[in-house]
Amino acid sequence: MAMLERVDLKNMDAYLSEANADGWLMYDFKGTNPIARRLVGYGGMGTRRMFVWIPRGGAPVGIVHRIERQGFEGFPGELRIYASWKELQSLLGEVVRQKRVAMEVSREDAVPYLDRIPAGVVELIERLGGTVVPSAQLVSRFAAQ
Repeated sequence: MAMLERVDLKNMDAYLSEANADGWLMYDFKGTNPIARRLVGYGGMGTRRMFVWIPRGGAPVGIVHRIERQGFEGFPGELRIYASWKELQSLLGEVVRQKRVAMEVSREDAVPYLDRIPAGVVELIERLGGTVVPSAQLVSRFAAQ
């Protein structure tokens, strides 16, 4: 399956508007987020953190570790490569600063099937200047069909 094949990128702006988000940030580490893994369609080992940002009005941005980039062949956007924790934080900050960021979170774990993002990742995104909002509408649209 091609990368992001299940995601309707042409109409993403409308879906993000419905979700009241500036973009969708998918995250995975060692298969902890099967929603992201399935929708992104990457074939890497998954031994490092992986983020894919799908913004309103722009091309997707993949943020991947240098040893995982082979799993992102054919990515339909820009790949940003990191090797250190500091580089990862810098790249994430560039993407999420002052944005409403849809992620697979469920406030107070109300929907445990959706709640796939570790609290520490949410804290990181918020420290970098993003506001995390649930991606429930997006997941329903793309992963639950």
